Amino acid sequence: MSSDTTEQLGAFFPRRSFTSFLSSSSSSSSSSFERQEARLNPSKRAKFHDNNNNNNNSYFSSSASSRRRDTHSHSRSPGDLFRALERPTKEGADQRSKEDFSFSEMVEGGESPTSPLMQHGKDYDLVVIGGGSGGLAAAKEAAKHGAKVACFDFVKPSERGTTWGLGGTCVNVGCIPKKLMHQAGILGESFSDANAFGWTVDEKQKHDWGKMVTGIQDHIGSLNFGYRTALREKKVDYKNEYCSFVDANTVKGVNKRGVEKQYTFDKCVIAVGGRPSYLDVPGARELCITSDDVFSLENPPGKTLCVGASYISLETAGFLTALGYDTSVVVRSVFLRGFDAEIAKQIVGHMERHGTRMIRDTTPQKFEKTEDGKIKVEFKNTMFGNKFKEEFDTVVLAVGRDAVTEGLNLPAAGVEFNPKNGKIPCVDEQTNVSHIYAIGDVLDTRQELTPVAIKAGVRLAHRIFGDDGKPKLKMNYDLVPTTVFTPLEYGCVGMSEELAKETYGEENIESFLSYFKPLEWTVNHAAHDNGNMHREDNACFAKVVVNKADSDRVVGLHYLGPNAGEVTQGYAVAMKMNMTKQDLDDTVGIHPTVSEQFTTMSITRSSGEDPQSKGC
Repeated sequence: MSSDTTEQLGAFFPRRSFTSFLSSSSSSSSSSFERQEARLNPSKRAKFHDNNNNNNNSYFSSSASSRRRDTHSHSRSPGDLFRALERPTKEGADQRSKEDFSFSEMVEGGESPTSPLMQHGKDYDLVVIGGGSGGLAAAKEAAKHGAKVACFDFVKPSERGTTWGLGGTCVNVGCIPKKLMHQAGILGESFSDANAFGWTVDEKQKHDWGKMVTGIQDHIGSLNFGYRTALREKKVDYKNEYCSFVDANTVKGVNKRGVEKQYTFDKCVIAVGGRPSYLDVPGARELCITSDDVFSLENPPGKTLCVGASYISLETAGFLTALGYDTSVVVRSVFLRGFDAEIAKQIVGHMERHGTRMIRDTTPQKFEKTEDGKIKVEFKNTMFGNKFKEEFDTVVLAVGRDAVTEGLNLPAAGVEFNPKNGKIPCVDEQTNVSHIYAIGDVLDTRQELTPVAIKAGVRLAHRIFGDDGKPKLKMNYDLVPTTVFTPLEYGCVGMSEELAKETYGEENIESFLSYFKPLEWTVNHAAHDNGNMHREDNACFAKVVVNKADSDRVVGLHYLGPNAGEVTQGYAVAMKMNMTKQDLDDTVGIHPTVSEQFTTMSITRSSGEDPQSKGC
């Protein structure tokens, strides 16, 4: 694997390439206060930029043109991981732009005091490679316990030149901007509700893409600043340098000016996360964008094609459709592989009825740029072999993610990795090298979720450095809740119905089902231009999967409807405590809410009865 083609960042899920607030940390004449004021006060932003534009991109430019070997065919979807991870263990079976202002002098300015732990003669007790959610959590927790810590983070530009600040994927190009754009789509649908409830709302609303992106990126910029400040307060040495191993106790960092420096360490945590994969077809890298770019597009995307059946593809297509853009999704085979199949089908059906076109059993073969600047896509149907072409303004690739390990020089440290996907196999986050660990999206066969990386990082650092008398806890990867932010949100904890039957035997599994319509939707009877209702009857769905051989213990809980994450979070706690169906039945629901569905479910799949709601 080639180091010059690697993109390194902290954790998952873009900074605006057009909001160029970058200034050189070495030559900036502005104070930290002026920088923060410029970021928070838009009226002063342009002036600040003009005075501090030191052309800091020279180091990026050489790597921006590099091309990484495509490995997407080896990557796993989150759903695939759930299939492996939600199977109980033996013990648990019973139970903006370029980096926003250069605040680096605020953090890099002074070295941490010598650690009382440092009896090893190394530069650092702990080196963390990656400034995403997991890496930052591990670094701060270790420093809290007196360790001398360095955190390396260096974001290489996407193929389209987008880069971002400290905080990793989730903050910059994942969870945060994704949910905010999803919220923008929800608000659009709510105009129809407002009319039904007596508000006077213009019949045709207009969405301002640029205003939305500016607001989102300003929020992300404030988070970037906060993370740097937090590292300084915790006395963590922040290194805006691309990091790789020299040997098992030494790393080298290369800054944006190409200056190289080596550092020794006693222990190391790898938390470099992942980056989107590219299709290995002509024009894909040159003409398409990914989730690294979509959230910071300066101009509206126009007619858009989302490639892939992943949750990222469906989430993107969902909010683009809701914002009024002609959006299609092209899928080779199964939607949301590894998630509950019944619910995946309902998600796709709802999106189709609300305006998203699904191109099934089809793959893109070629991308070409037309004379008028559009992207001509050549498709091939995988069932019949016929080819056809169509033009789009924007193509978003969402075909998987690759671990960012190829530039780390893992062999130099003796760290083993999976050659198929670049991920690192670990036991309790420990690699085959006893003093080197890994957390987050870079782990093999673990969930690629921000809260997972954070909790794993905190617990790992506490196990290594904690001396406060508290238990040294390990990360538990079972029963991790998650939410897919499609227009109709999907929250789940535990197993899909398919996996439960595979694990415990079909004869031991029963599913309780309930379709419903939130009370808030019942007043709105308006329809889209295509004739489908804005607020459909029985569009929402709840499912509880139980193991009859284990006192009807709940092994899977699934919810499709508004505010899915808020609804399912509490049930994750209950399932951690071995909740049974009887426990749900014994709980009095809050009425009228959507969550009370789980306290009143009585219709089973085996009964053959209609689970659709007939009233409240």
